[in-house]
Amino acid sequence: MKKLTLIFLLFLCFSSVVAQNTYTINNETLVLKTEVEGKIDLLWNIIDQEYRYFVRTEDGNIQELVNTKDDNKKFQEEYKSTLHTLTKDANVSVEDLDLTLTSLKQFFKDYDTAVDSDTNYSSDKIKLAARLGFFAGITNQPFIENIENSSVPYFGAELEFFEESTMPRHTGFLSLKHSLESDDFKYTSTQFALGYRFRFINKPKFNVYANAKLVTFTIFDSNIIYEDEDNPGTFLTEDNSGSNIDTPFIFGLGADIKIDQNSFITITYQDIFALFIESQGNFPIDFAIGYKFNL
Repeated sequence: MKKLTLIFLLFLCFSSVVAQNTYTINNETLVLKTEVEGKIDLLWNIIDQEYRYFVRTEDGNIQELVNTKDDNKKFQEEYKSTLHTLTKDANVSVEDLDLTLTSLKQFFKDYDTAVDSDTNYSSDKIKLAARLGFFAGITNQPFIENIENSSVPYFGAELEFFEESTMPRHTGFLSLKHSLESDDFKYTSTQFALGYRFRFINKPKFNVYANAKLVTFTIFDSNIIYEDEDNPGTFLTEDNSGSNIDTPFIFGLGADIKIDQNSFITITYQDIFALFIESQGNFPIDFAIGYKFNL
């Protein structure tokens, strides 16, 4: 129990909170992230599946950067006029500026650097965002000898972390997974894993990804039942417990389905196959459903 508590505390230490603040703009209450801070600040978020960007001046005034269409379906590029007016005191051009996070971020940095020689973004740290999730499922422990091919329940938690982005494709994760035993499969385990995730389908409302568990630390307890060679028909029980660290490269699949701005339903098919651990011959069963939310 002490080991499990220690692992859980270690798991929580990796939590990373993304700074977000609530603003009232034109009678609309919005939760926005601060991307660039300087003489003018860049604020943004995804609101109702739409990317929205705002500029905040030194006096605290906030204006939205918009790009509407006229009756002829031609973009008006109002955001360029807004930023041109606010940045007249510096030699920065809005001519090739796009209404995207990457383009706006660079423009704001260029302007803030031009008007304040003490501003230096070269040493900017990567901003991390995180999602915390909880899950439960069923597994036949495909990498453990399981003669009866019994399936047992498991539950756990996961911290997913990534560079702050509108739609992160590459993420890392830390997971804590506890598997129970059954009457004919006396094996329990608590696994702490560090892994990598790649979203090969990445849409605003859902995504599908591949998992790779790169490093695992497992605490296990099992009762092995075997027949006594000297007394056929007599079965003996051997208690076996311990822990191990592996680099198994265990692969799986999953999907996140967006519920609202900050939460998801997640469905996973974990532990399908591994590069450095042999399967025990049973078809892998390791399915889970869970819930995750942005921190």
